[in-house]
Amino acid sequence: METEFEIGWYSHVLICPKREVKRFVDLTAEETSDLWLTAQKIGNQLESYHKASSLTFAIQDGPQAGQTVPHVHIHVVPRRGGDFEKNDEIYDAMDEKEKELKEKLDLDKERKDRSFEEMAQEADEYRKLFL
Repeated sequence: METEFEIGWYSHVLICPKREVKRFVDLTAEETSDLWLTAQKIGNQLESYHKASSLTFAIQDGPQAGQTVPHVHIHVVPRRGGDFEKNDEIYDAMDEKEKELKEKLDLDKERKDRSFEEMAQEADEYRKLFL
């Protein structure tokens, strides 16, 4: 189950602060520091776990920047050499995946999430990385 973009998209992690805030500028200095230190720790473990060689950290801050969920979060995406012909194509691929999701789902309505078992299995795998 490995295509070029699966390592980046399907295996990425979102990190968000405990307090729900819409924009990055709304975070306190302590929350900002904690968010980035957490991203650093998670990124290090994901890179190792997925045998990646690099990471992309992405924040879409505000609707015109592509933010679809009104809550600050960082995408941590493991990367491998050659996963895209041009490195910045990852952003186009992320945008395209978002468009596909919007076409398939009405994000204003309740959508069918992954099963509890699927989420529990993924959480168990990642939990092992951070104990």
